[in-house]
Amino acid sequence: MTLEAERAGAPTLEEVARVAGVSRSTVSRVVNGSPNVTADVIATVNRAIDELGYVPNRAARSLASRRTHAIALVIPENTAKFFADPYFASVIQGVALHLATTEYTLSLLIASETETEKTRRYLQGGNVDGALILSHHSDDQAYVQLSGRMPIVFGGRPMSGSDGTHFVDVDNVAAARSATEYLISRGKTRIATISGPHDMASGLDRLQGWREALDAAGLTADLHEEGDFTPPSGEDAMRRLLERGEKFDGLFAASAQMASGALIALRKAGLRVPEDVGVVSIDNDYFAKNALPPLTTIDQPSVQQGSKMADVLLRLIEGEDVPHATIIPTSLVERASV
Repeated sequence: MTLEAERAGAPTLEEVARVAGVSRSTVSRVVNGSPNVTADVIATVNRAIDELGYVPNRAARSLASRRTHAIALVIPENTAKFFADPYFASVIQGVALHLATTEYTLSLLIASETETEKTRRYLQGGNVDGALILSHHSDDQAYVQLSGRMPIVFGGRPMSGSDGTHFVDVDNVAAARSATEYLISRGKTRIATISGPHDMASGLDRLQGWREALDAAGLTADLHEEGDFTPPSGEDAMRRLLERGEKFDGLFAASAQMASGALIALRKAGLRVPEDVGVVSIDNDYFAKNALPPLTTIDQPSVQQGSKMADVLLRLIEGEDVPHATIIPTSLVERASV
């Protein structure tokens, strides 16, 4: 049977153009991710595609053969951040371990913000059966929009436009609240925080958890600086906190990497951990275990997260009804920083 015969009755490019009120070539440009189309036209064409259930030809070939038995793991970060962050390696390990028990292969795509459209075209082109998206920022809605057209699972809750998306995450609010409550239980009364970036749900959720714990204890929540989950940003944020001249006896850092940077700034300022400042972070990784002193931290099991992301994606590909949110439990690991 020819491809044309198999697609008999399926929506065509011409039908999409008619419903959208644009030319066939315009629809083609939108489908192929051309930058030479206005945002309004893209939105109009995408609505027509969704209304008709149109599938581009290359994807139709994959559907005709049922499966490519390939999935993509997309990390929208630059390569320097990817290779420096052990979180990514742990999640990838979990995905790979799960896929090793299946017939599926994995493609890893490290896609900076300048490569979003190219990556989106690849995902829509019938090359994979589904995708995992890790480290998603609020200013990049391309992958959230794509989740309505193919099976996609996010590692971490998308910050906006996430209704209907599937994600695997920890309860970041509860994790941050638990970390801050631990400091309070050890007698800390003036607790600062270094939050993650505010264009990521995890950054804002961990900031919220810190505030909730302090509010519940009747303590002031005003010592806050923002980082980007990296050690240098943690050191810079701690330096800014110290420059305020306000004393504090506790610190909740939203990642172990930022906490390790904060420890450097505290030592340079002549402050001792834990004697002068108790420190708790999130992530039980290399940075937490090898910090001076080793960090009390909230363990988010990232290998398990990767495995669960792969499991949810394969179930979506098989057409199963899967809950939109899958939450992985966390636990507190006590070490010498408090």
